[in-house]
Amino acid sequence: MANKKSLKPKNPFVSQGYVSPEYFCDRERETELMLSHFENGRNITLVSPRRIGKTGLIKNLFYHIEGQDKNAICLYLDIYATKNLQDFTEMFGSVVFNGFARKEKSFMQKAATLLGSLRPVFSTDPYTGMPKMMITVDPSRSQLTIQQIFDLLSQSRREIYIAIDEFQQIANYPESGTEAMLRSHIQFATNVHFIFAGSKYRLMAEMFGSPQRPFFQSTEMMDLQPLDRDVYYAFASRFFEKKRGSLDRDTFMELYDRFEGHTWYIQSVLNRLYDSCLHVRGIKEVNRETVNLVESRSPQYESLAQFLSSNQFNLLKAIAIEGIVKEPTGARFIREHNMASASIVQSALRALVEKEIVYRTPRGYIVYDRFMSIWLARTFG
Repeated sequence: MANKKSLKPKNPFVSQGYVSPEYFCDRERETELMLSHFENGRNITLVSPRRIGKTGLIKNLFYHIEGQDKNAICLYLDIYATKNLQDFTEMFGSVVFNGFARKEKSFMQKAATLLGSLRPVFSTDPYTGMPKMMITVDPSRSQLTIQQIFDLLSQSRREIYIAIDEFQQIANYPESGTEAMLRSHIQFATNVHFIFAGSKYRLMAEMFGSPQRPFFQSTEMMDLQPLDRDVYYAFASRFFEKKRGSLDRDTFMELYDRFEGHTWYIQSVLNRLYDSCLHVRGIKEVNRETVNLVESRSPQYESLAQFLSSNQFNLLKAIAIEGIVKEPTGARFIREHNMASASIVQSALRALVEKEIVYRTPRGYIVYDRFMSIWLARTFG
């Protein structure tokens, strides 16, 4: 077990970032399994929809790794916003260099000397006082720079753990051969262990499960499921009891079911409840704080209409009103929501899915952001 000291948050229901295992619910089996994979030289692919808890699990895993090995370096990068190999290289290089700099004061100078193709910008983090470096890379030298970064990693005597979130994004890069290039470096970096995390199951399954793809069967696949309801309730009620309050079990279960176990939404509501209620006795309190959360986000939801066509926004409203839609091109759905035609619905649906505003589940289509779905249903239902 890790024994790091952390500042205790005023509110134990953390919805942003990671504090320590005390404020992280369960995932003991997943954490132990991932540790076992790493100890036995196996990289990991971790897949789940957003806001189930992938990032929290990764940070919890890193907490334990660093507690067991003080020399280990754990690095996390989210490449969702990257559009090409240059973006990836600059983010990857900056995360690696800054991560090493926290362990080795001389690393910045060493890295800048070895990597002549980089244009480093040195500064100091205003919050931590630690030095940091951002790099820029000539697009024509991106592949060479990645090779040099991997050479640096391989030369290190440390065990290095790197989590790349939204990894499926590299499949959209305009440069051909990006997957093969990364795979060629990763397979020879024996002291570097990887977690490839993603939220698009179909793309991730294809990248790591298709014989035609470079990462075919190169990792252990993990599909992250929602937390166990009873375990989550025990975790949540303990904090209310610590302040001599209470959390009604049936009320919590209704909250859990409302958001289908998606941790971020549940944590966000619990955070508000913990702040406003000593005793949570019924769903009335949950509804009040959920509405407060939704209304606090209404400006960003209102602005969304500016970026969607009228057909897309009408479809989005209809899906939110129904909650989940199995057949959005079906006659009943089109008739009841005054849609123009099945072909127009299909086109709008495709755009909403591509923009990740609507998500397809095994039971049907839902609005990805559950708070936005509530806002739409309340506003237009």
